[in-house]
Amino acid sequence: MSSVVATHDEHHDHGPAKGILRWVFTTNHKDIGTLYLTAALIMFLVGGAMALVIRAELFAPGMQFVDPLFFNQMTTLHALIMVFGAVMPAFAGLANWMIPIMIGAPDMALPRLNNWSFWLLPFAFALLASTLFMDGGAPAAGWTLYPPLVLQGGAHLPFAIFSIHLLGISSIMAAINIIVTVFNMRAPGMTLMKMPLFVWTWVITAFLLIAVMPVFAGAVTMLLTDKYFGTSFFNAAGGGDPVLYQHLFWFFGHPEVYIMILPSFGVISTVIPTFARKPLFGYSSMVYATASIAFLSFIVWAHHQFTVGMPLAGELYFTYATMLIAVPTGVKVFNWIATMWKGAMTFETPMLFAIAFVVLFTMGGFTGLMMAISPADLQYHDTYFIVAHFHYVLVPGAVFALFAATYYWLPKWTGHMYDERLGKLHFWLSTISVNLLFFPQHFLGLAGMPRRIPDYATQFAEFNAWSSVGAFVFGFSQLIFVYVIIKAIRGGEIATYEVWEGAQKHGLEWTLPSPPPYHTWTTAPEIR
Repeated sequence: MSSVVATHDEHHDHGPAKGILRWVFTTNHKDIGTLYLTAALIMFLVGGAMALVIRAELFAPGMQFVDPLFFNQMTTLHALIMVFGAVMPAFAGLANWMIPIMIGAPDMALPRLNNWSFWLLPFAFALLASTLFMDGGAPAAGWTLYPPLVLQGGAHLPFAIFSIHLLGISSIMAAINIIVTVFNMRAPGMTLMKMPLFVWTWVITAFLLIAVMPVFAGAVTMLLTDKYFGTSFFNAAGGGDPVLYQHLFWFFGHPEVYIMILPSFGVISTVIPTFARKPLFGYSSMVYATASIAFLSFIVWAHHQFTVGMPLAGELYFTYATMLIAVPTGVKVFNWIATMWKGAMTFETPMLFAIAFVVLFTMGGFTGLMMAISPADLQYHDTYFIVAHFHYVLVPGAVFALFAATYYWLPKWTGHMYDERLGKLHFWLSTISVNLLFFPQHFLGLAGMPRRIPDYATQFAEFNAWSSVGAFVFGFSQLIFVYVIIKAIRGGEIATYEVWEGAQKHGLEWTLPSPPPYHTWTTAPEIR
């Protein structure tokens, strides 16, 4: 067998230098998956620390800890790091680890490209973080980088934009690799409609990435030429239009939200059948619902722009189109509930995170429907109601799905069981604190508190104090998660073949008395 698909055990005899070089030059999909997941965890902690700076400042009215410019730099970098540095690379890590195993392939189709797509990430984030130390500091215009605000300030803009280009190149290469792998390297008999849902969600996500990343790259390059080359794409004084940037950004930005959530759907569709001990309910409807969500995500972008003065016909269209996206999402939620219905459920840590995902993501979806109503959105827009909505979708949504996936596959990755007691402690602390953190923000927004502002009226003090307490409890709870992972890597109870005993998955035709969910990604006993 070629070195490309060599197992980890073949490398253990080398010295430290060769061990490091092995990680740098590796083309093994498991190694690259591990690199992605490790980098994502580090970025999750860095981005989380920035969020704690924001919440520390907002604990009480008045200016306590940071100046307003630094506060807004934290909001910008927190968002960019969490989106491009934590959530997306973490799902890329899951894809690298699991997709070849799930489809019976020896490795990813383009292993060297795979290596390169990872190693662009650390350098991109070094560039982005370096803007903090430049004249004028990091961009302070939010992760959306709206002109004309982002065009003011110091020398940070080219560095931030170059880092975004590198991140985009990395994402596109990873997406191409996944598409080529899935369409060309499936095991015999693995038809498209027999693939695990996780593979389907990633294939659709990969097409989204290839479609939208160049749009974002084009928009930020136009920002660059406006600032340094005298163009007027977004400069009203020269005949440009700042709202044009908003259209370009959100044509990327709305599908980007689904790029972060569709792989979560795949994870939850893997975990729930395992612990309900039933096949996934409505497999084909889940595939079509995923494809429908991806298509609709391209035609609803301007619901982020209801306050820019678009024509009434435009507001009506984007209101109706946005509400339509709730239909396939509802199909998914009902299918997950139907999978659990009358199942022989057990509540290990991955299942707890999956159930929390279903409940809290659905809540985030309902507030999304509220914001789809354009006259109501005139009140919600740019308030903490928006912050509460998208964090309910992305934290108990994408991040909880990542927690569920980590606990579910950690025995596969490490060969050891994690500490179930600590896993459940992590779950309960995270779930209680994440609601304490974001639920009060709905009321702050409805009362009119604007986002991205470091000071506020005393009427908002109590809810902000609760929110900040929730933030610190949630943040420090993640140290338990890190400890659980390290503990599992270092040793512990050996994970057996039947690690999640008695699980079944769509497409399995095993005659074993207890089909093991530890291998729920296989379609035949010989593919392991």
